[in-house]
Amino acid sequence: MTKHTTGTHKEWLAARLDLLQAEKEHTRRGDKLAQQRQALPWVRIDKEYRFDTDQGSATLLDLFKGRSQLIVYHFMFGADYKAGCPSCSAIADGFNASSFGSDFNLDFQVGITEEQQRTGIGEYNFQKQDERAALEAGKLGIGAQIAAGVGTDWPTFWRERPGMSAFVLDGGVVYHTYSAYARGLDGLWGMYQWLDRAPLGRNESGLWWRRHDEYDQR
Repeated sequence: MTKHTTGTHKEWLAARLDLLQAEKEHTRRGDKLAQQRQALPWVRIDKEYRFDTDQGSATLLDLFKGRSQLIVYHFMFGADYKAGCPSCSAIADGFNASSFGSDFNLDFQVGITEEQQRTGIGEYNFQKQDERAALEAGKLGIGAQIAAGVGTDWPTFWRERPGMSAFVLDGGVVYHTYSAYARGLDGLWGMYQWLDRAPLGRNESGLWWRRHDEYDQR
């Protein structure tokens, strides 16, 4: 016998209509947030970043490929990894591009150096944080599991950070317009949008998400 609340169709419909109003408000709020993102001031990019692509070395300007807008996602796949981060892998199932190396990752807060990690001076998600505390916290639990799953240890794994940044090309000049990190990336997880509408939601605890070809491996 289920422990969840049950009812008649009439009761369900009444509750669903109440929820519909909340969903509509959530959508309208999302529209306003999108407008706020687009209204942020643009920051001119004069530094020449280099990226390794399938077509060879490219600049940030090259990545636009004649278009006016560019979104760059930092996929956590460090030089010492044996496999990509499972979280980034799940997000990347919905697109086919990411950032590669260079000091771009440091400038846009999606990576820190070993020295920053050792001295405890780091910045992520628009705030300075004690990297030494993160090192201790990640030695056990889900952090250690993820690191082992990509074939490295926690300190090495956590020198990479998830994040995305948006850029615009206007009048031949590249501008940085927006960045998001940590749970600010939740909206990019396509599977979250589906699971959050399922009756039991995400329905698992711990490290439940995997690379798309590993879900049969238990």
